[in-house]
Amino acid sequence: MFLELPGRVAIVTGGAQSIGFVIAARLAQAGARVILADREADRAEESAARLRADGYDAIAQKVDVAEAEQVQEMVNAALKTYGQIDILVNNAGITGDSVPLWEQTDANWQRVLDINLTGVFYTCRAVIGPMRERGRGAIVNIASIAGKEGNPNLIPYSVSKAGVIALTKALAKEVATEGIRVNSVAPAVIETPMLAQMTPEVVAYMCSKIPMGRMGRAEEVAAVVHFLASDEASFVTGQCYDVSGGRATY
Repeated sequence: MFLELPGRVAIVTGGAQSIGFVIAARLAQAGARVILADREADRAEESAARLRADGYDAIAQKVDVAEAEQVQEMVNAALKTYGQIDILVNNAGITGDSVPLWEQTDANWQRVLDINLTGVFYTCRAVIGPMRERGRGAIVNIASIAGKEGNPNLIPYSVSKAGVIALTKALAKEVATEGIRVNSVAPAVIETPMLAQMTPEVVAYMCSKIPMGRMGRAEEVAAVVHFLASDEASFVTGQCYDVSGGRATY
């Protein structure tokens, strides 16, 4: 009876695999129609087909969130197919190179910011109009504990996720009286293939900071996203919910 999402339409960026797919699957299981938006079109279609095989309404949409035109095309396609967008989960992201500041390149800095932060700006801007017209909506941005505490050797990533948290809080205030809620989730180390983008030393450092003494699971992130996307979180906006095993210091 609780956390049900019948008739809702949800876009999940980076939805083809890992945390994004687990989030999309959970929202679909709650009754939402889901759009798996991802740069990897074939993998997104395979993942959507898996959900359809289980009886859920799911489609794939190719998008590079760092490209404003592609983001708008994604939103237009969603509106054409379903006529509405109720939920946006900004999950697409990369870690970038795990190196100290003096080894960071301009290209790595720019690419991480383009995907992790500018991409969230583009997607939020594209959906906020349709949401305001309907007077309802829920946006959940996937940030990171790195955005609160800063991880050494991951400066571009840490900065981008801090920006996501700030964007979340600012946008939430802009639309707080329009029936639209905007929140973020800050995971610590989650056991996913994304860890392969980091050096073992960086992963070990992050794990050492978790009081629970273990990595998180994608399902644990999805559970918090599900709550924030549902009407059960009707008085929750502008927040950053940690999924960190106790790591966060504020």
